[in-house]
Amino acid sequence: MTIGLAIGLTAGLAAPAFADELPEVQRLIKQGQYPQALEKVDAYLSTRPKDAQGRFLKGLIYTEMNKPTEAIGIFTRLSEDYPELPEPYNNLAVLYAQQRQYDKARTALEMAIRTHPSYAIAYENLGDVYAKLASQAYDKALQLDGSNAGTQNKLALIRDLITTSGKSNVKPTTAAAPVVAVAPTPAPAKMAEAKPAAPPTASVISTTPGAATPATPAAPVTVQPPPATKPAEAKPAEVKPTPEPVPAPIAGAAGDDIAHAINAWASAWERKDMKAYLGAYAADFRTPKGISRKDWEAERTKRITGKGGKISVKIEDLQTTINGDSATAKFRQHYTAPGLSSSATKTMTLARTGNRWLIKEENAR
Repeated sequence: MTIGLAIGLTAGLAAPAFADELPEVQRLIKQGQYPQALEKVDAYLSTRPKDAQGRFLKGLIYTEMNKPTEAIGIFTRLSEDYPELPEPYNNLAVLYAQQRQYDKARTALEMAIRTHPSYAIAYENLGDVYAKLASQAYDKALQLDGSNAGTQNKLALIRDLITTSGKSNVKPTTAAAPVVAVAPTPAPAKMAEAKPAAPPTASVISTTPGAATPATPAAPVTVQPPPATKPAEAKPAEVKPTPEPVPAPIAGAAGDDIAHAINAWASAWERKDMKAYLGAYAADFRTPKGISRKDWEAERTKRITGKGGKISVKIEDLQTTINGDSATAKFRQHYTAPGLSSSATKTMTLARTGNRWLIKEENAR
């Protein structure tokens, strides 16, 4: 089982004097020059000790230098200071899995998913960790009862899945708000494109965080008039072309209402107005991982009101599809807060309730 290490945090409010420092650190990591990279990132952090990106890269350097204790310490503190970021949890899972501490790896991945419910890679990684745990459990069962043919078959299936499927990999993630999506590249050693094998190793490096591309709207469909009927010799018949359909007026009005609802939701988030923010969600909103609405509201309140400084949430490239009293909205969300800056593509499902559009489901990538 190989392990992939996510490396793509983007820290906001970078001081101009250090604008080129972190790309240089990433370049040195990619070239395997870890002592030089560590020296540069330490110099960077000496003036910005809370910077998330610098700390994250330092944890990555320690991982590549085979110093898991130091790396775990950095990623643990980073997850405590920035609990909304899923990547530190993913990298903790990487390190724990390398040490065969699969229960801790599972817990870290569950935290990543709780932080970012649409984190597909984390779900796949969690499945891989469960496969390793299942292998250990079946192996223990056979130690206690070696004649159990059913357990022998299950263990063989699990081992075959882990060793031959190519899917049993805990690997880098593409993030969601407030995490910038990153494109992983092959690791320098014991790796095949972030594909995990046992014992786990870490894949690195993405030098340029990438943002997911917004969905392209479908091309408009034009209704062509039917061909004219050939006139009869005696009485030519006049065939009028079929007029193109005219969009229903309600579509434009509803689209404006949805745009207003989403912008009001973003504005309430910026103001930390929890009554307005939570009021933008429908009563049957699908909470992440099926947690109770009460627990979800408490968690969101803690994360939003507990963050010091100004929050900015900007919406762009809004695209809306309306079907009666239901609608789907896709847009780019740009989030900034002290020490953080990120972009993500968000998809929302909304429902019309009276004269309001309320959020029923949301996903980000």
